[in-house]
Amino acid sequence: MSTIKFDLPTNDTSVTAPKNSVLTLIVPVYNEQAAIGPFLDVMATISAQMPPSVQTEILFINDGSRDGTEFAIRSFIPANHHIRLVNLSRNFGKEAALCAGLEHARGDAVIPIDVDLQDEPGIIPEMVAKWQQGAEIVNARRSDRSSDSWAKRTMAKAFYRVYNYLSDHPMPSDVGDFRLLDRQVVDVLRTLGERVRLNKALFSWVGFKAEEVIFERKARSQGHTKMNFWRLWGIALDGIIGSTIKPLRIWTYLGTILGIMSLLYATYIFVSTLWFGVDVPGYASLILLILTFGGLNLFAIGILGEYIGRILTEVRERPMYVVHSTHGGDE
Repeated sequence: MSTIKFDLPTNDTSVTAPKNSVLTLIVPVYNEQAAIGPFLDVMATISAQMPPSVQTEILFINDGSRDGTEFAIRSFIPANHHIRLVNLSRNFGKEAALCAGLEHARGDAVIPIDVDLQDEPGIIPEMVAKWQQGAEIVNARRSDRSSDSWAKRTMAKAFYRVYNYLSDHPMPSDVGDFRLLDRQVVDVLRTLGERVRLNKALFSWVGFKAEEVIFERKARSQGHTKMNFWRLWGIALDGIIGSTIKPLRIWTYLGTILGIMSLLYATYIFVSTLWFGVDVPGYASLILLILTFGGLNLFAIGILGEYIGRILTEVRERPMYVVHSTHGGDE
């Protein structure tokens, strides 16, 4: 006789509660006294839209501000236990300040964001939702940069093209530092030892599962940008030199081609002199060759100097930043 089994319902109606997690917003600031209050007002609204299982902390990295930025932030700390402040001993630059933020962040996920509110805070809940669904990096792509000047848009577009052409690990275009990084990604980034770096390039280099959200870049809410042409140029150069050796390889190939052409031309001159005798000297062609090869040599030496300079920076092993003081949290 066969036995029939019935699956009886159980009385266990418990539901697994979502794991509580902490989201750290890393906010590098430099002479942004007027922007602190409006930024915190917007962040309070965004925090209210977050899932109950996600707590938000705001980590300000004061990159050697010379105005009242530090005291503006500290004035909000007594009434807001979720605000923390790290003061650097001087201005080390945004990349170093961002590294300080990654080092001091306590969250299960972090989001670097500028205090000027050009990066749309309203998409943070969407980024968190994608993270909770399994994404380890959530990139925020700028769909409209009309708030930036024509020159800045053109230079940014040219930089991404050149970088992605030369780099061994391309990075997504129109994606800045504003993105969500899982704790595992942050821990990997903290192990990277280079001191001359472009963080957005390293965010792409580490890999991991990435998703994307789209937003329109706004105009600054307060103040003015501290990133002039030469700072942007230096960051772009550091990113390219620090991410690939293709410039050196290109000049290896170009030098080989020019060397072969010079040898062929020298052979032609030697044979023609023996065969036809000495012709009227060509001053113009001689000067043209000297200036061309001299300029190319100096350009190649300049590229070598860029790499050698960064080698010197790395072997010194100086820290990227120096912390002067901390406030808030468990100070």
